[in-house]
Amino acid sequence: MKSLSRWTLAAAVACASPVWAADAFTDAVQATYPAYRSVLFKTNSATQEECRQALAQAQSAWQQVAGRFAAGAPTPYDRDTQTSATLREVAAVYAQAGAEIERNQLKEAHETLEKVRDLLAAMRQRNQVVVFSDHMNAYHEQMEHVLTAGPGLLGGSGTSGSLTALALEVGALQHLAGRLSSQADAGLRANPEFNTLLKAVQQSVADLRAAVLARDAAAAKAALGKVKGPYSRLFLRFG
Repeated sequence: MKSLSRWTLAAAVACASPVWAADAFTDAVQATYPAYRSVLFKTNSATQEECRQALAQAQSAWQQVAGRFAAGAPTPYDRDTQTSATLREVAAVYAQAGAEIERNQLKEAHETLEKVRDLLAAMRQRNQVVVFSDHMNAYHEQMEHVLTAGPGLLGGSGTSGSLTALALEVGALQHLAGRLSSQADAGLRANPEFNTLLKAVQQSVADLRAAVLARDAAAAKAALGKVKGPYSRLFLRFG
C-alpha cells in the first residue's frame, strides 16, 4: 500500500511545521514504533516463531494506544474524523499479518505490515504533525523508487539519457538523506550510534551519485545494491 506518493510525502515533510512530542497521542503512537519496526524487520529475515513473538509485542503495544484513546485523541487530532478509523485499520493490519505469519507467509506479512507506516504517516499529514519517522518515510519512498527504476534506467550499458534521468532521482535521494541529519532532534544528533548509521546511509547515496555522475554504469549498478542495507539498519534502530 502506498497511500502517500513519494512526492506528496516529501513535500509534506519539507513544508510542514514540525511537532516534537507535542501531544500525548503522538507520543503514545511513536512509543509503539520500536515494536512495529522489529516485526517489520523480522518478517523480512527471521523465523516464523520469531515473527510470531514480535507481532504479539507490536499488537500489545497498539492495543494499549487504541484503548487509551478510544474515546478520542487530543488536539490536533480531535478535529480529524478519520482518527478512530485509523486506530481500527492499524489493528486490522496487524490481525491480517498475524494470519499470514501463522501460514508462514512471511513475505506477504512483511508487505501487509508496510501499511501501518502508511496509515500513521497519512494520519499525521492530515493533522500537520511531523516527527522524525516522516523524514525516514520520505527517504524510504524515494529510495524504493530509485532501487526499482535504477536498473531499468541503467539498461544494458547505461545510455547518456538514462544516466541523466537516474542522476536526477539520486539527487532527490541525496537531498532527503541530508534531511535525516538536519531534521534529527538534539537527542538523536548526540547519539553516536545514530550518527554512525546515518553516515553509512549518506555515504551509500554519495557513492551512487559519484558513479552516476562519472557515467560508470557498472559502478552505479554495484552502488545500487549497497543502498538498502544502511537504511534498513538505521530504520530498525531509529526509524
